[in-house]
Amino acid sequence: MTIAVPSDVRVWLAGGVTDMRRGMNGLTLQIQQGLGRDPHAGDLFVFRGRRGNLLKILWHDGVGLSLYAKRLEQGRFIWPSPADGAVAISAAQLGYLLDGIDWRNPRHTWRPSRAG
Repeated sequence: MTIAVPSDVRVWLAGGVTDMRRGMNGLTLQIQQGLGRDPHAGDLFVFRGRRGNLLKILWHDGVGLSLYAKRLEQGRFIWPSPADGAVAISAAQLGYLLDGIDWRNPRHTWRPSRAG
């Protein structure tokens, strides 16, 4: 399943590690106090766990707050360091991230060598 995120939505990666036991209320507090942002402004906030294979996404779509989770069966999500703080990425980069692709430098793995 894919989250239908409008292309103009701001996406924030919370740098560092987040306690994945946190639910909607705990993550909302982290957005307000730790990131200094409004969790109800329509931005999408992404958090990564210690092992690096689990993400949680918090998003207020104007109607209500949603909490999504994704776990990779193999590999780890590429993540900014804690020193970077919250990093803004595009909705397209979020798509790469959710597929386990390096969102900082996505590349095609195969290109045709000739046409026809």
